[in-house]
Amino acid sequence: MKVESDSAAQERLGRLESLGIGLADWSQRWFPDAFVFALLALVIIFGAGLLAGSTVRDLVDYFGQGFWSLIPFTMQMAMIIIGGYVVAVSPPVFRIIQRLSRIPQTPRGSVAFVALFSMLTSLISWGLGLIFAALLAREVVKNVRGVDYRAIGAASYLGQGTVWALGFSSSAALLMATPGSIPASLLKISGVIPLKQTLYLPQSILTALIVMCSALVVAYLSAPVHSKKTSEWFGVAAVEDITPEKRGPATEGEWLEYFPLLSIAIAVIGFAYIARVFAAKGPLAALDLNSYNFMFLMAGLLLHWRPRSFTRAVNNAVPATSGVLIQFPFYGGIFGIVTLSPIARDMAHFFVRISSHGTFPLLVSIYSAVLGMFVPSGGSKWVIEAPYVLQAASDLHVHLGWVVQIYNASEALPNLINPFWMLPILGILKVRARDLVGFTALQFMLNSVLVLFLVWFFARTLAYIPPSVP
Repeated sequence: MKVESDSAAQERLGRLESLGIGLADWSQRWFPDAFVFALLALVIIFGAGLLAGSTVRDLVDYFGQGFWSLIPFTMQMAMIIIGGYVVAVSPPVFRIIQRLSRIPQTPRGSVAFVALFSMLTSLISWGLGLIFAALLAREVVKNVRGVDYRAIGAASYLGQGTVWALGFSSSAALLMATPGSIPASLLKISGVIPLKQTLYLPQSILTALIVMCSALVVAYLSAPVHSKKTSEWFGVAAVEDITPEKRGPATEGEWLEYFPLLSIAIAVIGFAYIARVFAAKGPLAALDLNSYNFMFLMAGLLLHWRPRSFTRAVNNAVPATSGVLIQFPFYGGIFGIVTLSPIARDMAHFFVRISSHGTFPLLVSIYSAVLGMFVPSGGSKWVIEAPYVLQAASDLHVHLGWVVQIYNASEALPNLINPFWMLPILGILKVRARDLVGFTALQFMLNSVLVLFLVWFFARTLAYIPPSVP
């Protein structure tokens, strides 16, 4: 029987599969490392600051002033990664991951399966979604032969580039629903926007469902049916053991490290505190980054049962935070240049000046996505945009809660091509950003069009609600 040539087999590949493979091969050769991407972004923003009228001396000062400005937020992001990792590798949750990993049977089905759980878990917490899906991908490739490691790695990141900001850990929605967290100048413009006008809008839920379905189809059709770029090809066939230690205490001094009542007692105290906060503020108002981190750490402590297992999980999680810890200060420098120079003001005023009631959703969506390439932080970037965007929305009588959701749906898109939030996944999967970004770039190209349509279409179904300004 005649053996088919590689070129003949390639011709029969589906269009999305061919495009996905082509983009993946291109990105592996040409796409820079995540840190280099951050430095390039800084150079571009510095140049934009010069064009906006700032002097070199001013921009240097803005860079230095902003460099450490995001340290509290950096710590919160690192703790989200640690908390998500600790929960995901706890014995009960990791057993669920292992059982789930045995469900898919084909390479394409495996990629779609991981993509689904990446998006579902990211709706709960983006930190949990990142770690859960990456660990699931690692387990799946042990059971299914021929899975393209680039495609399944990109699938594990999909939640961060699609629907995370439409879920419960949405920084912008949580901020606008919490009176004490809204800057005074912004509170005068928009008032408090409750979650029922943002996350719980039927239009928002439908947007999340439609985007998820679209991303699943693209992930499935773009994944190679058979691939040589498997985990073995990347040299990560043998991964380190992340399951809890089976042995008991080796010395009398280690006895307390294996004593579960310590973990139980502290977890009970922690959850009692959370219950009091929720009772005092209400479950929705109490949701913020600090409460999320607190709950995940307490849950991790309880799920690991023994202090030794918990600390071992934390030790394994810390390397996944290295990119966040070193790159966020540089993004803080970018943040300083963008906020202290006329860049953000000029961009916002430009879109406001050329918009109308009908085109405003599209322009806000494009603006949010473009700015997200340079300030990859949902919460901090929203503070930059919100005063201009919400004032314009109020003037044009656009539903303010939907404007927040326009931002949320669009803000996630640049994550698909900006490798910053890939960093925890890269550490777990032992790959580089250039290995994954080909498939995520394909998702970006297709989902951007869909998101633009959805935010425009659903804006037409929502009536303007005047803000309740104190």
